[in-house]
Amino acid sequence: MQPDKELREQILELIPQQAPFRFVDEILEVDGDRIVGTYRFKEDEFFYPGHFPGAPITPGVILIETMAQTGAVGHGIYLMMQKGMSLDDIKSQVTVFSLADQVEFFTMVAPGTRVIVTGEKVFYRRGALRSSVTMAGEDGNLICRGTLTGTGVRLHG
Repeated sequence: MQPDKELREQILELIPQQAPFRFVDEILEVDGDRIVGTYRFKEDEFFYPGHFPGAPITPGVILIETMAQTGAVGHGIYLMMQKGMSLDDIKSQVTVFSLADQVEFFTMVAPGTRVIVTGEKVFYRRGALRSSVTMAGEDGNLICRGTLTGTGVRLHG
């Protein structure tokens, strides 16, 4: 059974990255093994004027960050909720990268493109989530993929 819209919106609200560095618009699906989210790269994103002037494309590091925010952070928040972690405990943590492995890029992403990110849990233990993550366009064509690991760390105290 798919979590209701209210739970998916709550997970989205708990993702600590905020504008202009939030790259998740919506969580479509989530369960213990998988998450699917979307993001549309706006025409006026802060990085386009410099990457590249007159011919903007989305930087690869931003694509990895986009995959991580859904596939590691959003999914990790869901898994913490399922383990009974309080919302205050979840809010006191951020997820930091501990591994970005075998990341491959297949095509460029232009301003205005809507992407679909799918993360599949490889393992979740001791606060670390390793996920196999893919990003595709709305047409289903693969943009990039990789294995990402995020670990929750406390922000304060």
